[in-house]
Amino acid sequence: MSFWYNVDTGQVETEENRSRGAQVMGPYESEAEARQALEHARERTEKWDAEDREWEHRNEAPGWDDEKLDD
Repeated sequence: MSFWYNVDTGQVETEENRSRGAQVMGPYESEAEARQALEHARERTEKWDAEDREWEHRNEAPGWDDEKLDD
C-alpha cells in the first residue's frame, strides 16, 4: 500500500482517499514516512542549497576565467 501527504489538509492519504491534485506529496511506503514528508523535503532543500552555495563558491575561486567557457 502507498501513502501520500496532503499539504493542504496536513493529512496522510491512501489510494482509497488520495487527492489527485498537486497538493499531495508521495508516494511513500509507510504512513509514518508520509507524515514526515515536509521534514524530508526541508532537509533535501537545505542539502541542495548548501550544494549550490559550494558550487557557486568554487566558481568564484581565483583563476576562474569566464572566457574559457567560450572555447
